[in-house]
Amino acid sequence: MNYEKQLSSLKENIEKAKSIKYRAEARLEQLKKQEEDIINELKKLDVEPEELDKKIEELTDEIDELFEEANKLLPKELLEKM
Repeated sequence: MNYEKQLSSLKENIEKAKSIKYRAEARLEQLKKQEEDIINELKKLDVEPEELDKKIEELTDEIDELFEEANKLLPKELLEKM
């Protein structure tokens, strides 16, 4: 067996693993910063992150109601052509 070759290969693989680790750590930091920015934006909108799904559902319901109301206000002849 060629121990030098195996050792060299092992060192190379360790360096590759370190590189992957550093990139992953940098990406994690980016994602944490992005999460922090999103949470701050939500707070500016007076929405707590844990209430986001509920708020989206409420807004969706409100939009549906507004479309329904708008359609009721349109002349029936116009709706029949649609």
